Amino acid sequence: MDHTLIKQQLIASRAELESRLERTHKHIFHKDAPVSANFHEQVVETGNDQLVQSLELEAQAEIRQIDRALQRLENGEYEQCSRCGDAIGEARLKAIPYAQTCIVCAESD
Repeated sequence: MDHTLIKQQLIASRAELESRLERTHKHIFHKDAPVSANFHEQVVETGNDQLVQSLELEAQAEIRQIDRALQRLENGEYEQCSRCGDAIGEARLKAIPYAQTCIVCAESD
C-alpha cells in the first residue's frame, strides 16, 4: 500500500472539507439578508440553517478522523486496527481512508 499516495489523498480531502467549512461558516454567521416577514419562509430558512449546521458538524468530525489517520501514518500504525490490533485491510482503507478499525471491530459497534 502506497502511504505517500494515501497521505496526499487525505490531505486533499482535508483541504476540501476545510473549504466546505469556510462556506458553511459564512452561511451561518454572515447572513446579510434580513429575516423574512413571511412565517413560512422563516420556517424554511431555519430548516436550511439547521441543515447547514449539521453539515458543518459532519465536516468537522471527518477532519478529526483524517487528522487521526495522518497521525497513524506518521506512527506506522495506519493499517493496524486501533481496537484489536489486526490488519484493517486494503479494501476497507481504500473505501474509507480514515478507517481506524478492521471490518470485524467496525461491525461490532
